[in-house]
Amino acid sequence: MALTFWTEREFIKKDYRQAKLPKGDYENCRFVDCLFSEGYLDNQNFVECTFEGCDFTNANISHSIFNTVSFVNCKMVGLRFETCDPLLLSIYFEGCNLSLASFYGMELPQTLFTNCKMHQVDFSETHLRGSSFPETDLENAIFDQTDLEQVDFVSAFNFNIDPSKNKVRKAKFSKEGLIGLLKKYDIAVT
Repeated sequence: MALTFWTEREFIKKDYRQAKLPKGDYENCRFVDCLFSEGYLDNQNFVECTFEGCDFTNANISHSIFNTVSFVNCKMVGLRFETCDPLLLSIYFEGCNLSLASFYGMELPQTLFTNCKMHQVDFSETHLRGSSFPETDLENAIFDQTDLEQVDFVSAFNFNIDPSKNKVRKAKFSKEGLIGLLKKYDIAVT
């Protein structure tokens, strides 16, 4: 089956929960307020695309390519990003709800997560070197054997990171955020 090639197209308020997004290559496309929840977004190629206000809750993104893709104000609860194609992976998140998502074992250097809700996100064995989490809520996010070198957590909050189980060399934290590095010791900081 031949793949469709879409370039510089806008997809607005489309419902892809029952009828799948046609298989293909999408370049410089914009998706606005589209519904992908519980649907299949697998084996797609997205290059320089933007998703705004879309709902991806529990969608299947297996083997999809996300090359220079922005997600803005999207609901992405429960997505398993480690199943997408790592080739040329480059993603950016702003104002997204990524709770219960998994980035297990991924290579995500220099990734920006701005003003996101990331409750119970799994970053185990993920390489996040040089990434940034401005104004991002990391409540109960899992950092285990994670490369956090040079990561900016200055305005991130609710994180719990054990420096003995993660690489944190040259990571940046605010004074207020240091409590997130000491939680395992069950000490009171006043």
